[in-house]
Amino acid sequence: EGDKERVQPFEGTVIKMRGSGVRATFTLRKVSSGVGVERIFPTNSPALESIKVLTKGKVRRAKLYYLRELRGKAARIKVKR
Repeated sequence: EGDKERVQPFEGTVIKMRGSGVRATFTLRKVSSGVGVERIFPTNSPALESIKVLTKGKVRRAKLYYLRELRGKAARIKVKR
């Protein structure tokens, strides 16, 4: 059990992308059991198995920090057509 590794999928909304090249990171936010969880992932990390874009939304901001204050349906993002 000590040397085994397990894939843990983390599905959420990208609220921030920063940096470029090797140092680029992105922040994902999801609500789990009523608690907001944010994780910062290095884009070029070998620990990431895959990154999938499930839907693309239409927003007018680069950083979506305002989503931290919103709850429920208000926190949805309009889907790009």
